[in-house]
Amino acid sequence: MANVTVIGAQWGDEGKGKIVDWLASRADAVVRFQGGHNAGHTLVVDGTTYKISLVPSGIVTGTLSLIGNGVVLDPWALKAEIEKLEGQGVKVTPDNFAVADNCPLILPLHRDLDGLRETAAGQGKIGTTGRGIGPAYEDKVGRRAIRVCDLAHLDEIEPQLDRLCAHHDALRAGFDEAPIDRETLIADLKEIAPFVLQFAQPVWKRLKKVRKAGARILFEGAQGVLLDVDHGTYPFVTSSNTVSGTAASGSGLGPNATGFVLGIVKAYTTRVGSGPFPTELTDEIGRGLGERGHEFGVVTGRKRRVGWFDAVLVRQTCAISGVTGIALTKIDVLDKMEKVKICTGYRIDGRIYDYLPSHAGSQARCEPIYEEMEGWDESTAGARSWADLPANAIKYIQRIQELIECPVALVSTSPEREDTILVRDPFED
Repeated sequence: MANVTVIGAQWGDEGKGKIVDWLASRADAVVRFQGGHNAGHTLVVDGTTYKISLVPSGIVTGTLSLIGNGVVLDPWALKAEIEKLEGQGVKVTPDNFAVADNCPLILPLHRDLDGLRETAAGQGKIGTTGRGIGPAYEDKVGRRAIRVCDLAHLDEIEPQLDRLCAHHDALRAGFDEAPIDRETLIADLKEIAPFVLQFAQPVWKRLKKVRKAGARILFEGAQGVLLDVDHGTYPFVTSSNTVSGTAASGSGLGPNATGFVLGIVKAYTTRVGSGPFPTELTDEIGRGLGERGHEFGVVTGRKRRVGWFDAVLVRQTCAISGVTGIALTKIDVLDKMEKVKICTGYRIDGRIYDYLPSHAGSQARCEPIYEEMEGWDESTAGARSWADLPANAIKYIQRIQELIECPVALVSTSPEREDTILVRDPFED
C-alpha cells in the first residue's frame, strides 16, 4: 500500500478538504506538514459542514491526525478550533490527535507585525490573512522562535525572550508601537500551555512507528504550489514551501515515505489576494463562476478572483511537485455553459511562452492564449462514474490531461464525500 501526499496545484482553494477527507477515511494517519491557520478546508459529511483551518481534515473521520514540525502553530487558534469541532460532535483526544513538540508558535506579536506591515505597505500589499504566519516563519529561520516544547519550560524562557524582543521591539519602534509586554506574553503562554502540551510529542517518532506497522499515511498540504515561497508568484506567495517535497521535512519522515503525489486542481482557476492572474475574468462569466462555485475564502471570507482553467500553470506545478495524478474538482460549476476555455500559452511583449516566467513584471504582462471548447447542457453534479458525465465534459477533462501532461486520478462532482469518480486509487498505487 502506498502513502499519499496531497497538495494544491493552483493558488489554493482547490477543494483539498473534501479530497483529503475522502482519502482519510481509508488512511491510518493524516499529517499536516506546512502552513498555519490561514489554510481553510471545508468538509461536508452526511449533510454536516465542518470548516477547519489547522487540525488535519482526517480528524472528522476519527483518523489519527498529526500536526508536523513544518507547521507554525497558533495555540489559541488551535484551542478555538478544537472546541468548535467538539461542539459538532467530533472527538479530539491525545489518542487521535498530536502536535509536533518542535513546532514554532505564532504569538500575538506576530499578528501585530503582520497587520502593521500590510497597513504600511500601500500598493505593495501582499494580501496576507494577517494571522502572523509570515513573521512566525521569519522568527523560526532567524532562530528566535518559541516552540511548543518551550511551553513546558516557561520558567527558563527569559534568554529566548531577550532574542525575540530585541528583534521585534526594534521593528515595533519603527511603527511607533510600544515594546512587547513581556509579562503579559508569559502570562498568556502559561495559561494556554496545559491545553497544548496534552497533545505535544515527537511526531516524527510516532510516524516512524505508524509506518513500521505498515499503515497508510496521508500527507496533507495547505495552500497551493503557486503560493510556494520559491516556486510561486513571488512576492505574492505564502511564507512556506507548499510543494510535495516539504512533506518529508515538515513531518520528520524521509522523502521515500511520501508516495503517490495527488495534485488537487479546480476545473477553472481562482486566487485570493494580490498578484498576477493571467486568466482572470472580471466580466459576467467570471461573476457567474464565482457565484456558482461559492468562491469565498473559508478563513477570511474574502471574495476569490475567478478565471478560466490555466493549463500552463498546472503543467508547471505538476512538474515542480512530481505530481503522479490530479484530482479534478468543481467540474459541476461549468455546467450549462455554452463555451469553455483553456489557457494553453502566454504572450508577453510579443513572445510566446509555455511556462510562467519568474519575474513579477513579466507575470503581470501575461496575455493568455486560449483554446475554446463546446460546453455541456447536462448536469455533472453528483456524478459517480464516467457514464454519468456528459460527452463534452469528458472531452474537457481529457483535454486537460493532455495539456498538463498528467493523468486524472479522481473527479469530484460535489462537496459530498461520495460524489467522486475514482479513476486511479492513490492508495493502491
